[in-house]
Amino acid sequence: MVDAKLEAVPLVEIDEGIFKYVLIKVYGKEKSDGSEPSKNIVRGFARANWHSDIYDEVSSSLEGLGLATECLGGGRIEHRADRKWIKVYGYSQGYGKADHQEARRILLTQFGGYEIETSDEGY
Repeated sequence: MVDAKLEAVPLVEIDEGIFKYVLIKVYGKEKSDGSEPSKNIVRGFARANWHSDIYDEVSSSLEGLGLATECLGGGRIEHRADRKWIKVYGYSQGYGKADHQEARRILLTQFGGYEIETSDEGY
C-alpha cells in the first residue's frame, strides 16, 4: 500500500539565486511488516539565514501531516533559471555536508533540462 501523504510531498522546492539548502529524509507511516517507507527531498529558500531555518519550517509542516523527518545535511545552491543552470556545493555548519550527488539526482527530477553541477568546495 502506498503512503499517500508521503507520495504527495514534492521532491523539490527551491528558489532562484544563491541560497542555503537542506537534504531531508521524510518517513511515511510504518507498514504492517515493520518497514518504513521514506524518500529524500531538497528544500532551499533565499529567505533563510540558517540551514536550521529551512529544516525547522519544512519539518514542522510535514510533522503536521504525520510525517517524520531527518536532516541529512546541507549546503548551498546557485540557481540561474535564465541559464538553465544549478550548482550544488558547500556545507552546513550545523548539519554537515549533504550528499550533493543525491541532491543533484533529486533536482534532475524537476530540472531535467538543466545543467546541474556539484562541488565540495566553498561554504
